[in-house]
Amino acid sequence: MADKYEIRRFRAAEKGEPGYLPGADWLRGVGVGFYDERHKEEFVDKVMAMYRVDNRELTGVYQTGTVAARSLAAEIPVATFATLRKDLNIGYGRQLPAQLITAVTVRGTHRRQGLLRRMMTEDLAASKADGLAIAALTASEASIYGRFGFGVATFERSIKVDTGPRFRLRHTPAGTVEIADRKVLLDLAPRVFDRVHRHTPGSIVRQDAYRQRSSGTLGQDGAEDDSIRCALHYDADGAVDGYVAYKFAGWDTKPHTMEVIDLVAATDSGYLELWQFLGSLDLIQRVTWAEAPADDPLTWALEDPRCIESSVNRDMLWLRILDTAQALGARRYSSDGALVLRVTDTLGLAGGTFTLTVTGGEARVAVASDSAAPELSLDVAELGSIYLGAVCPVTLAAAGRISEHAPGAALTARLMFAVERAPHCLTHF
Repeated sequence: MADKYEIRRFRAAEKGEPGYLPGADWLRGVGVGFYDERHKEEFVDKVMAMYRVDNRELTGVYQTGTVAARSLAAEIPVATFATLRKDLNIGYGRQLPAQLITAVTVRGTHRRQGLLRRMMTEDLAASKADGLAIAALTASEASIYGRFGFGVATFERSIKVDTGPRFRLRHTPAGTVEIADRKVLLDLAPRVFDRVHRHTPGSIVRQDAYRQRSSGTLGQDGAEDDSIRCALHYDADGAVDGYVAYKFAGWDTKPHTMEVIDLVAATDSGYLELWQFLGSLDLIQRVTWAEAPADDPLTWALEDPRCIESSVNRDMLWLRILDTAQALGARRYSSDGALVLRVTDTLGLAGGTFTLTVTGGEARVAVASDSAAPELSLDVAELGSIYLGAVCPVTLAAAGRISEHAPGAALTARLMFAVERAPHCLTHF
C-alpha cells in the first residue's frame, strides 16, 4: 500500500481558505462511495460549515502514482473516513465521550488493498491513546465491522401507523400541541434534544446537521425545504418540551401519508401527545417514521396496537470498547454482583481478564491475572453489544457468542447491565 497510496487527514475549511478544495474533493469521494448525485456548490458550502461546527476530522486515501487516463482525478480520494467526538449516554444519565466514525467508503476498484483496515485500526489505536474508552458507528452493511470489534448495541425500526378511525390512544393530555414555523427548530431542537439525551441510554449528542435538516434549512443539494412542517409540544406550564418535524408525501400517495422527519419529546406524555396530534391531521390516513424506537410506548398506548405496521428491528448503533476497565468503571449498574470477564480482542486494544464488582450500583474494576478462572468469556464485540443493556447476555450465550463457565453468570450479567429505560439512539451519523 505504501507505494500506491497515501493517507491525508485534515479539517474542513471555509470557502476561499486553502483547506476548502480538499474538503470538497473529499466530499465528492464520499458521494462516489454512496452513489450520491454530484452535489451543488451551495450544498458543499453548508456541509463544510457544519463539519467545522462539529470539529470533524476528514481522512482520505489518495493514489500516489499516475491515475488511469480519463478516470477520476488523483485529488478525489479512493477511500474516505471521518470522525467526530460526542458524548454517549451510557445509562442513568452518565456520559462517556465517544469517537464517532462515519463516511466510511472504499471505491470498488481499490478494494482488497487493506485501505479500510489501515484507516480503522490507526484511528482506534489513536483514540485509545487519547484516553477514549469507546468508539461508535452506524453501519450501512452489517457484515463489515464485527471483525474490528464492533458489536450492535441499539436497535430501531420503521413504522407505518394507520391514523384512520382505529387510531385511539389511552392517554389524557397533560399539555398542548401547536403548529409553528419550521425555523424555530434551529434554536429549539438542540435544547429539547439535550433534555431527551440526558435521560435516554444509548443517546448520542447530535451533530449540527440535525437542527438544519429538521428545520428545513438544509434540504436537497443545499436548498431550503419548504415542505417541512413543524409542531411543538408545550407542558402544563407552557414550556416547549417536544417537537415533531414532518412532511406530506403528496396527494398522489395512497393512502395519504405524512412522514415524520424528526420526533423528539422530553417527557412520556409529550411523546404520546405529539402522536395524538399526528393522528388528528385532516385528510391523512397514515403516518410513517423511519427511526422509531424498537421498544415503543406508542404500541402499548394504542387501543388497537395493530394500527402499527412495523419492520423487523434493525441494528442502529454499534459500539467498540477501546479500554475495558475504563468503560466498565464508567457505568452505573442496576444490580449488585460480581463477575470475572475474559475479553478477547484481535486488535489487542481491550483484551484481558477483568473482575467487575458492583456495590450500590457503583463498580470496581480490576485487571486479573491470565490464570484467573473466568465466569464469562466473550469477544470485545459482544461486550459492546451488552454494554448499554439492549442485547441480552443470556441470549448471546444461547447463540454461542458468550461462553458461560459458571452457571447463572449470563443472567447475573443481564441483571447488572440493565439500564433504567429502553436504550434508543436518535442520532445517525
